[in-house]
Amino acid sequence: MPDQSGRSVVVTGGNSGIGREAAERLAAAGARVVLTARDEAKGAAAVEEIRSAHPGADVELRLLDLADLASVAAFADGLARDLPHLDALLNNAGVMAPPTRFETVDGFELQMGTNVLGPLALTNRLLPLLLAASAPRVVWTSSGVAHLGRIRFDDLQARRRYRPWAAYAQSKLADLLLGRHLAHVADERGWPLLSVVTHPGFTRTNLQTAGASLGGGTPRRSPFGSRSPIPSMEPAEGALSLLLAATGPDVAQGGYLGPTGTFGIVGPPGPVRLSRRMRDDATAARLWHVAEDLTGTSLPSA
Repeated sequence: MPDQSGRSVVVTGGNSGIGREAAERLAAAGARVVLTARDEAKGAAAVEEIRSAHPGADVELRLLDLADLASVAAFADGLARDLPHLDALLNNAGVMAPPTRFETVDGFELQMGTNVLGPLALTNRLLPLLLAASAPRVVWTSSGVAHLGRIRFDDLQARRRYRPWAAYAQSKLADLLLGRHLAHVADERGWPLLSVVTHPGFTRTNLQTAGASLGGGTPRRSPFGSRSPIPSMEPAEGALSLLLAATGPDVAQGGYLGPTGTFGIVGPPGPVRLSRRMRDDATAARLWHVAEDLTGTSLPSA
């Protein structure tokens, strides 16, 4: 990884999984890292672990709940007061396929609210701080299941029919479309900002069990156990696509990065295929405007 000295980076969901790995690697390379978490104790433990492994690392915890737009606004306002600029925003936090439909405090279906609308609101609110940097980046975390996703504008919040994996796939396709739309906006307006999308392949984290345990009584078994026939990676490997997008020297505007090995779910990171739905610029633009209306946020006018 290139030296990150002088760069400030926000990693959402930085207390575990690939977010935790990315935060540590960036801090070890010299970046000032703002690690976000919903749970103060878990976030503080992650920060202390990083500091213990890398004495002198510039890493701090700030609380952020992407399922609460008031929390998003408070976080962004606090960061704007304390930082002169922001070099990279890694939209990493998310929730996966809870079996029961839940709503956020703002009335959004939980996956749409946490995975899509929260990151969109955060990105819009932090764009002035990002554009104060010389070469800022926004990284959006999608998933391989985005290939199965459909954007259902007629039932975006799954009020008529909730299917856990369909809602998850929609949210991950939405992340990809929003990331590509921001890339188009940046080019049109002459911003020096890169907007890049990644996916971690099959990485063994608590995401597969934590979200699926909501409302389900006992935690669901992970499909990535030691006897699983499915190829999978540790978080340190799964984080490489995220880190490449955040720091790589030859990353393309609006690019999509992920594992390039077996079945596209493991292996070294690199550019990966975009399906027809992923290249639908009209749907991406419509979704961006719908998300802005729902969150009460907007792109900077300049």
